[in-house]
Amino acid sequence: MKRKNEQSVPRQEERLQKVLARAGVASRRHAEEIILQGRVQVNEEVVQALGTKVVPTDRIVVDGLPLQLPQKEYAYYLLHKPTGYITSVIDPQGRKTVMDLMKTIPQRVYPVGRLDYDTSGLLLLTNDGDLAHRLMHPSYGVEKTYRVEVGEKIPEQVLKRLEKGVILEDGKTAPARVKEVSQKGRGSVPTYEITIHEGRNRQVRRMFKTIGFPLITLKRIRFGSLQLDHNLAPGAFRALSQTEIRQLRQTVKLT
Repeated sequence: MKRKNEQSVPRQEERLQKVLARAGVASRRHAEEIILQGRVQVNEEVVQALGTKVVPTDRIVVDGLPLQLPQKEYAYYLLHKPTGYITSVIDPQGRKTVMDLMKTIPQRVYPVGRLDYDTSGLLLLTNDGDLAHRLMHPSYGVEKTYRVEVGEKIPEQVLKRLEKGVILEDGKTAPARVKEVSQKGRGSVPTYEITIHEGRNRQVRRMFKTIGFPLITLKRIRFGSLQLDHNLAPGAFRALSQTEIRQLRQTVKLT
């Protein structure tokens, strides 16, 4: 079930009553009764239709308590997404997806948010639906940092436009933090890091295009408390440490 005004999530659907049963709430038949009684909410909406299907990133609440699948089933991976892959589980057009890079893992996980086909960098994949929901929800303001390359140096007064927010076709962006990180020496490409907490479609690309400096490359290097490893090659992934998982959950006030 999809929230209004929320990022698109790859659809790997499962019947709601089956999810409730797997979480130990009740038997499948009793779970159907609980749904019919209006005791279940999906993404803050009461659901009473037995045919309702949900995905792992949906937030499910039963009798006012968030649904928690057994902790042992949770998995968390950090992928260095290369360009040329789409952030989806399945692509009807037959393009390569990030799941093609994750075939060796035993769990079924899902991307949290999206990186464009031409964007590389840090991508979190997990089956922890409650964490994924909060990380993508705008009310938690999870920060994302991108490293960008442009064709020429951007004047300081133009950078300040990004810091104050620029007008896009879907409204003004929230203030961003921007700094130059260009390498010294001849032939170096003007490089900047920009930190935002919104999640609009192709937002960073549109922001730089608006100020007259289209991007050459775009790479996400930080997501919440997670940092992209310098030694993690494009296309490679690793499991998160327990410390990273704990810090990430603390970021969105999950204990």
